[in-house]
Amino acid sequence: MGFIAFLLLGLIAGAIAKAILPGKQGGGWIATLLLGVVGALLGGWLGGLLFGVDINEFFSISTWLLAIGGSLIVLLIWGLITGRKSRS
Repeated sequence: MGFIAFLLLGLIAGAIAKAILPGKQGGGWIATLLLGVVGALLGGWLGGLLFGVDINEFFSISTWLLAIGGSLIVLLIWGLITGRKSRS
């Protein structure tokens, strides 16, 4: 998969992950792009490690599911790291 296709996959996967998870996540489209790209990398790595599947083709359902799943994981971790802290 080419670099531009991978960025597009990351942007769309990050947007879908933000739409799936409840709550208000901060960040604009650049944060969504970074979240999605990191999530796609994580999803591809986990998919290869656990299931023997990799993200080679843009129009493959396994590629999209792994990218979205990875983006959900990254978004959950990001929410735990940057969670709102109470002020005393």
